[in-house]
Amino acid sequence: MRLTVLGTGYVGLVTGACFAEMGNHVTCVDRDAAKIQRLERGEVPIYEPGLEPLVAANLRQGRLRFTTRLAEAVAGAEVIFIAVGTPPRADGSADVEDVLAAARDLGACLDHDAVVVVKSTVPVGTTERVEALITEALSARREILTVDVAFNPEFLKEGDAVNDFMRPDRVIVGSRSARAIALLRMLYAPFTRNHERLLTMAVRDAEMTKYAANAMLATRISFMNELATICERLGVDVEQVRVGIGSDPRIGYSFIYPGCGYGGSCFPKDVRALIRLAQDAGVDAQLLRAVEARNQVQKRALFDKLTARFGQRLAGLRFGLWGLAFKPGTDDMREAPAVTLIAQLIEAGATVSAFDPAAMTAAQATLPREWFEAGRLQLSNDQYDALEDASALLLVTEWKQFRNPDFARMRSAMRLPVIFDGRNQYDPARMAAEGFEYHGIGRGGRGSVEAAALRLRAAG
Repeated sequence: MRLTVLGTGYVGLVTGACFAEMGNHVTCVDRDAAKIQRLERGEVPIYEPGLEPLVAANLRQGRLRFTTRLAEAVAGAEVIFIAVGTPPRADGSADVEDVLAAARDLGACLDHDAVVVVKSTVPVGTTERVEALITEALSARREILTVDVAFNPEFLKEGDAVNDFMRPDRVIVGSRSARAIALLRMLYAPFTRNHERLLTMAVRDAEMTKYAANAMLATRISFMNELATICERLGVDVEQVRVGIGSDPRIGYSFIYPGCGYGGSCFPKDVRALIRLAQDAGVDAQLLRAVEARNQVQKRALFDKLTARFGQRLAGLRFGLWGLAFKPGTDDMREAPAVTLIAQLIEAGATVSAFDPAAMTAAQATLPREWFEAGRLQLSNDQYDALEDASALLLVTEWKQFRNPDFARMRSAMRLPVIFDGRNQYDPARMAAEGFEYHGIGRGGRGSVEAAALRLRAAG
């Protein structure tokens, strides 16, 4: 099948590469000429495991190509995907101007029947606007074509997007067009052959499903973060509670890990967009507002623990920070808890030496230049260099290589053997045995008692 994908961000690039891998001929189009030139050389501008070799292989085999010319890209395409960005506006609503512009551009250049699929995350009613704009543009050109429009949300986790696309939990298609549904069912058949996972519904239902999914996951995270705060005050170990409730199949273990807040390009943006969507519909989304507020509080959790430990005298102290990306497996720093923490520390007069396995280039490009020029933020060559003369380690992103580090090497490098674990990667008792003062998220109860006992035994 001949496909066109508008947009070469996370969603567009993964979509194009994965469809090409299944034998389709895919053209990806983007207005950013420099980006297209890099992609034509097989250079993927984002860090996403497995994506670069997939792009390179399908480029070599002629099934994937890139261009800046829309009319050329859509020529002969049976299905055209709109996968452009929908960034947040100042009021929290989603900016869909690029989606609507794509619709107008398609209406201006299409010369054959096609199916147009909105894959961008958009507010309820946007796909209908896309259809209306295409129809209006075709009418202005006096073109009589059959262009069926559908909404097909993405459910891709950054850091595992290729695997998610290749082995989807579900594929959702929102459309009233039997032709569009049949064509998309055929297109997705190689990905759903073991089990029928393609669900069809009305367009608005599908648009809301995407927002509802992200809002539900964000709610689970914020619930656990609030529970962790309560546990800490009551001398309860939230990790024991997590295991206890996660064993209930009605709850499960996914997205109930407490930490220092969620970030990224999806959860924060989509929760705020849904709050705004509800407000515009006359609904006060009290629960969603609480989810967002809890996350903002949680992003300050490590800084609050630092001030509780060191007092207000953070000026002149040096801290080693592990993890800049909002999650492991990506270099994406959008709304990352690490950025909030670094800003707080620099404002308090501290110095930060940071390391991340993938996000160092992104950090250099996106964080304020004055932080680097003033020497308040330094990027280290490896995780242990970041700890030289540090008063504490701040673990913010749970990359695998941080799970079982060389604790003896850490102690010898640090000025003080103190760990603030924003992801509860380490066991409090183990840290005490290794000679570290340990501060986790909600780690009261048994872990603290064991840690105290080990300290007493070590003291003689």
